[in-house]
Amino acid sequence: MPQTKPKGVKPKWSLNVFRPIRDAIINVRRAYYNKVWGMHIHPTASFSLSAKFDRTNPKGVHVGEETYVAFDAAILTHDLTRGLYLNTYIGRRCFIGARSIILPGVTIGDECVIGSGAVVTKDIPPRSLVAGNPAKIIRSDIKIISRYGRMAREDEIEAANVAALALGAAE
Repeated sequence: MPQTKPKGVKPKWSLNVFRPIRDAIINVRRAYYNKVWGMHIHPTASFSLSAKFDRTNPKGVHVGEETYVAFDAAILTHDLTRGLYLNTYIGRRCFIGARSIILPGVTIGDECVIGSGAVVTKDIPPRSLVAGNPAKIIRSDIKIISRYGRMAREDEIEAANVAALALGAAE
């Protein structure tokens, strides 16, 4: 029989003990990108240490508040074959999935989720879920309930609707 720990007993340590170190590294790297390279990455945005931001045209990188860029995702601002140097904008409260590629000149609206491995070639309207190569809109008008693009579950949406109705009836 597998051994289980008693309820309420916490493990002595976990990998979360390294979180403050990781956050400090991210903050230093963000400051470096913003000050030295001239990128515009909001102070509340976060990214994986392996995320790639285009440094050929660094002033074209714009990442909004409470956005997360996952590992190996690439945000591009230039196309050398066509000689394009364009601004790439990512809105607030977005999630950019692992190994996705955002091409130059693309604008991603607020509260969007980009699926892992997606290649975003066109502008994405706010509150959209996109995936694929090339990226297509899977769902529109999604509900984001917290930072880094965390989507609401159906029961959370229902609870919010009931609370809103109760508040409306109380007034």
